[in-house]
Order: sequence, then C-alpha cells, then structure tokens
Amino acid sequence: MTKHTAMKTPPIVSQQAWEAAREELLVKEKATLRAKDALAAERRRMPWMEVDKAYVFEGPNGKASLLDLFEGRRQLIVYRAFFEPGVHGWPDHACRGCSLGADQVGHLAHLNARNTTLAYASRAPQADIARLKKRMGWEMPWYTITDSFDKDFGVDEWHGHNVFIHDGDRVFRTYFINSRGDEAMGTVWSYLDATPLGRQEIWEDSPEGYPQTPLYSWWNWHDNYDAAPDQKWAEVSAAGEAAFRDKQ
Repeated sequence: MTKHTAMKTPPIVSQQAWEAAREELLVKEKATLRAKDALAAERRRMPWMEVDKAYVFEGPNGKASLLDLFEGRRQLIVYRAFFEPGVHGWPDHACRGCSLGADQVGHLAHLNARNTTLAYASRAPQADIARLKKRMGWEMPWYTITDSFDKDFGVDEWHGHNVFIHDGDRVFRTYFINSRGDEAMGTVWSYLDATPLGRQEIWEDSPEGYPQTPLYSWWNWHDNYDAAPDQKWAEVSAAGEAAFRDKQ
C-alpha cells in the first residue's frame, strides 16, 4: 500500500477567531479588487493598433471578414480554440483546456447587451465545429481560420483572447490575454474588463466621453433584453446603486 503523508490542516478555532481571521484577509482581498479595477482602467487607456489586413474566416453562413465577426456590435473578443487535426481529441473533441474554457462561458445575451460579441475561432471545418457545438452544448459563434490570423495575433501555437473595437470600417486591436490569463475568462465581467469600453458603468474610471450607464440598471434576464425597460427594476437598481455609493 502507498503511504500518504497526513495533511497539515489549519488550526481549528472559535467563531470569533474565525471571523477575525476572515476580516483580516478581507482587507487584502479588497485591496486586490481595487488594484484589479485600476488595471482595468489602465487597460481602457491602452493604445490601439489598426488592423490593416483583410482576414477571411469561414462561418455557418459562408465567408466572413473580421468586421463581420462583430455581428454589428462595437466590440469583439476572439478566442483561438484548438480544434483541428493534430490536436489531442480530434475529431471527437477540441483541446481539453479550450473545452474547459468553453464550458465556463456564461450566457452571451449579457455580453451582447454591452455592445460586445464573443467569438471562437479554430482551423477545423465548419461541419466539424457544428457537430462539436451540438455535442457539447456550446452556443458561441465559432469560425474557421483560413489564413494567417492566428499567427499574426499570437495564437498559432497557444490559446488566447484577442480584443478588438471598430470605428466604422476601421478595426483596431486593443488587448491580448493568454496563458493563465485565460483561466479567469468566462464571466460577463471578465470579458468586459478586458475590453476598451469596460463594463460601461458610471463608477468606472474611463476616459471622457466613453459610454456609461448607472450601475445595475442595464442588468436583465437573458431572455428579456429586447423588452421595454422595467420601471420597477429601475427603482430597485437605483436604490442598489445608492447603497453601493454609500459603501464606497
């Protein structure tokens, strides 16, 4: 039999001592949260790089440009997932890590409500992508890379999220996340914090003129964003925002 070393667990304490320890740690956690907010504010001030090459993808409806991937929204996040010949799991599965990340993706309606589109891109043909999405229950738009997009944006050999914004027909790269940074992605907040416009809420430190709305007011059920504004929720969210500001 294999001999296991006994776990060296933390001490067992009273409720009062536990709460004191928790409060001590909470101070550090709040400092970390404020630091992350400051980093997101700095990210919103990152310079932009214009994309001057015409990239072509294959989608469920045929050929698509990088601008098409925005689906009419202002911001775009493209995750390069490894699903193609030569990747472990092919053709039944995509890369295990990329698949774990795909399982973390929240409902896209909330992200879309902030004028932001999330898309996945791989080198697998569309028929295989459609089959994989159906099997795994994934809903994100998923395109086939046909040219040097992955190499040009640092994701030909490793996964990563590239963030873009467009102004008319002009597309700009604004940020890039890869490696362990990808582990935190999946929530509407992690995606929006990576974008140049952020969460678009009035508490954020953003450059002048950036779109911002009151905290909570834009939140909705994922099947209700097309409905008229709910007056009751407007009252509730306003009260919540006031409480948030008091705590700040």
